[in-house]
Amino acid sequence: MKIIKKIKVPVIEGLERMSLSELDLIMEEKAAKVAICECNWPKEAPYTPDCNGAVARSKTHLAVIYHVRGLDLRATEMEDNGRSWEDSCCEFFVSDPFDGSYYNFELTCVGSLLAAKGTGRQDRQAMDPALLTRVIRHSSLERRPIVITGQIIGWTVAMLIPFELIGIDPDNLPVSVRANFYKCGDLTAHPHFLSWNPIPIPKPDFHKPEFFGELILR
Repeated sequence: MKIIKKIKVPVIEGLERMSLSELDLIMEEKAAKVAICECNWPKEAPYTPDCNGAVARSKTHLAVIYHVRGLDLRATEMEDNGRSWEDSCCEFFVSDPFDGSYYNFELTCVGSLLAAKGTGRQDRQAMDPALLTRVIRHSSLERRPIVITGQIIGWTVAMLIPFELIGIDPDNLPVSVRANFYKCGDLTAHPHFLSWNPIPIPKPDFHKPEFFGELILR
């Protein structure tokens, strides 16, 4: 059965100017919470680390923060627009409200970011590196290669995405956008594929915009 979760995204001004500790505190107090806990493919990937997020917006940015606690840590991709999904990774996919495409933002535990746009899995166009630098990123971990297995580790990452990078005029926001939040780690010792909005298909695939939930912006 197809489920479309909906949440209202609150306005918190000044998010893009905050440190991680400041952002974490105010998002805990005022942001909309999302539990990234749907284990859509329990046979292929039964492991489910704890992953909880929150989303809010300022006048110019959409802010997403993730708190993760689970086994293993993998951070081998140090460059942007690399294979982020193979590491310990938190992701945010959001539809362009005007042209039928969607964006994928895939942030590793140490802050490496992949971002692309397209209408499906096979036609992704990577975001220009100059634009990618406009996404504000935070991580509780040092940006260096890390591979740890068999230990329980907690970490936090956040990204603040300018509305203009996802096809939205900040002075003329749509009422809502379709989106989903994910937690993955394809090459971690315990591979996992979790989502906020459920994805009722046989095999793991996050590139399914028909199963995005809805973020109400105004």
